[in-house]
Amino acid sequence: MAVLDQIQPKEVFRFFEEMCQIPHGTFDTKRISDYCVEFAKERNLDYTQDSVNNVIIRKPGTAGYEDSEPVIIQGHLDMVCEKRPGSDHDFSKDPLKLLVEDGFVKTEDTTLGGDDGIAVAMAMAVLDSKDIPHPPIEAVFTVDEEVGMGGANAIDLSSLKGRKLINIDSDNEGVLTTGCAGGFRYETKIPVTRTKKSGTLVEIKLHGLLGGHSGAEIHKQRGNANKMMGRLLNRISLELPVSLVSVCGGAKDNVITMDCTAKLLADPKDAGRIREITEEMKQIWDYEFMGDEPGFLAEVSAAENAEADALDEESTGRVISYITVCPNGVQGFSRKLEGLVETSLNLGVLETEDTCVKSCSLVRSSVESQKRRMEEELAQCAKLVGASTELINEYPAWQYDPDSALRKVMEDTYKEMFGKEPVVSAIHAGLECGLFLGKRPDLDCVSFGPEMMDIHSFNERIDIASTERMWNYLKGVLAKLK
Repeated sequence: MAVLDQIQPKEVFRFFEEMCQIPHGTFDTKRISDYCVEFAKERNLDYTQDSVNNVIIRKPGTAGYEDSEPVIIQGHLDMVCEKRPGSDHDFSKDPLKLLVEDGFVKTEDTTLGGDDGIAVAMAMAVLDSKDIPHPPIEAVFTVDEEVGMGGANAIDLSSLKGRKLINIDSDNEGVLTTGCAGGFRYETKIPVTRTKKSGTLVEIKLHGLLGGHSGAEIHKQRGNANKMMGRLLNRISLELPVSLVSVCGGAKDNVITMDCTAKLLADPKDAGRIREITEEMKQIWDYEFMGDEPGFLAEVSAAENAEADALDEESTGRVISYITVCPNGVQGFSRKLEGLVETSLNLGVLETEDTCVKSCSLVRSSVESQKRRMEEELAQCAKLVGASTELINEYPAWQYDPDSALRKVMEDTYKEMFGKEPVVSAIHAGLECGLFLGKRPDLDCVSFGPEMMDIHSFNERIDIASTERMWNYLKGVLAKLK
């Protein structure tokens, strides 16, 4: 039974709910891509599906708009897959469990995929409509946006006839996004040497943090469990001789890390002190967060008479040093747009393997030279601990276009419909518009979207009333692009 069939706009939430029944995490997009193809076939619409699962669907203009320039509506098919600790949800096969609560669409214990399923649902509602006036539509659905924008990197845009591109991948109602940060992923591998040791195996878990989008919410100073663990391990190692067995935290570099677990081998007489230091740090963090991380927990368990292949003293020191000193969080604000983060990075993932400890940071900046500065700083941190490095999935910033005709139409339409000016701004998150402009410099791009909260976390939710307003707004904009 449908959960969203009684909320407006029904024509949008119908397709959104259908998408939520199909697993569509990043790198698992074949099924959702095929769903889009079947949608096009059922309506006799022209479509293309490329080898990486990007889909383009075309629909002629309605009466009076047949000869108008096509308009591109764009969003991405993949979603970030995060779930509440303890959840048994399997993103590879389980449908999302949708809820309607307090004016929001959300899920029981996972990310919702409003980022960016709502864009695809709105585009489908236009493509499916019989009574919405619009120019010819070229709906572009990309894949793997959330990890390196792989679909946008691979897509061939040469067949598109439109120049005006409406991207629906923003999450603040009333804001027209006209620029975004560029970025890259920076991976390190710290080589480690192990030796078999015995003692008390101490496990420390930091969890219950809010997390969130590592671009759009980095300025909120939410706790990053990986960096917090580095601080705690450093504090412990300054006082006690311990051997690190493993440290693991986070699954996505574009998510502010919500949990991290470290295992230490310690002298039995020191286990109690490790627990005390952890509790002391918990109190310090609670004071520093000032109530902003109400669910944060720091838990310690210990197993006596344990044996483990633990890192030797040097390896333990190098790993703790890197996690402690590598930069993280906001590194600078824009000098032109008040309150906009210019440069940041997020230590999103830590993984321990037999021969190395791996990390991945996502760097973002709207200034190319600042991206290079962060690369240099990370390289120096890695060099100090003997780590190998790799820079991957770099993508460009999207620069503001003062002559955008599409922005003018969208500003005027917003003022007509809502009686106030929209906010025209740039965002610190990455959008695919920068990559599209690299392929087609003649494109005129603007991004908008309904109000969404806590995207990239299991608290993600989308405002129902805002979705209806922004759906009506999209229809109003299309009607003016004659």
